[in-house]
Amino acid sequence: MSNTVLEARGLTKYFYDPIKFQVLKGIDMTINHGEFVSIVGKSGCGKSTLLYLLSTMDTDYEGELYMHEELITGKSDAALAQIRNESIGFVFQFHYLLSEYNVLKNVMLPGLKLNKLSEEEVEYNAMKHLQTLDMQDQALKTPNQLSGGQKQRVAIARALINNPLIIMGDEPTGNLDKKNSDLVFDIFSQLTQEHNQTLLIVTHDNDFAARTHRIITMQDGKIIS
Repeated sequence: MSNTVLEARGLTKYFYDPIKFQVLKGIDMTINHGEFVSIVGKSGCGKSTLLYLLSTMDTDYEGELYMHEELITGKSDAALAQIRNESIGFVFQFHYLLSEYNVLKNVMLPGLKLNKLSEEEVEYNAMKHLQTLDMQDQALKTPNQLSGGQKQRVAIARALINNPLIIMGDEPTGNLDKKNSDLVFDIFSQLTQEHNQTLLIVTHDNDFAARTHRIITMQDGKIIS
């Protein structure tokens, strides 16, 4: 099996509102299995736009995107939705937990949607991930009973539920204080070390980035280092 999880070749992106503007300029990059990579750069340099392209949520671009050496550019919306649910875990700045469900059910939802395991198996896996993140005693609480740091840990458990090839984060510590930011970093680090989990994180936090395996620096829509 290839060591390359994700590869971008010549990714180019334009916005057309109100005038044509080039946001990404021929991005080439490779993410390997088990790597913990951060993307940094000033606001407006194209970091989050790049992440949305890499995550297949935005398909309006030029260039090619490969996952496990398979070309995924040009696949149907249904095929891309399947890839996202099966192969990519997401952790955002805002946790996007559903307030009408308890913590356990929030973690289970992507697994139930994938529909590959029984509900009992998904529940078992969800509890295992909550345990890894020291959140098992919060399983039956609703999101509004949790602190910001706890919500983000639940969001990480949810991102792990389908055993994804890669976890992508868009400013996952952006709303957290230093203590909780460090906690989230330690969790990510542990996932890489103990489970060989691949991580790609967009961040403004230079301390966070400095501790990852590799930093991709962007400026004006290009990778500069």
